[in-house]
Amino acid sequence: MADEPFYDSPTPIEAGLRCCCPRCGEGKLFQGFLKLAPQCDRCGLDYGFADPADGPAFFVMSGVGIVVTAFFAYAEVMWQPPIWVHLVTTFPALIIGCLATLRPVKSWLVASQYINKAEEGRFESLGRHDYDPRRL
Repeated sequence: MADEPFYDSPTPIEAGLRCCCPRCGEGKLFQGFLKLAPQCDRCGLDYGFADPADGPAFFVMSGVGIVVTAFFAYAEVMWQPPIWVHLVTTFPALIIGCLATLRPVKSWLVASQYINKAEEGRFESLGRHDYDPRRL
């Protein structure tokens, strides 16, 4: 049996902030802005297991939305600026905040899937004709 190389894997938070491979911590995770690479260019880890779906977008929109909306409400109550000030500050803050945090959050979720060996749920009875729940 061949010896598998030892990898000093980063924590999910470290891998998320650095947007790197969750196994070796050196390879690139992304091929484009948000598109995952097919595999790590250093250790060869296949990223086929990774499917964060809409999780990163949900967390980013919720977190950034809460922070920016809280600041918007605070500014409105304290200074009562004209509406054009809100338009010039709030929308860019939402857009820039979401775009700046989307990659690290997606990388963090992929690293968490790898470290926790997360996979799609499977039912034992699915597709089996001889399944009898009374035999359990």
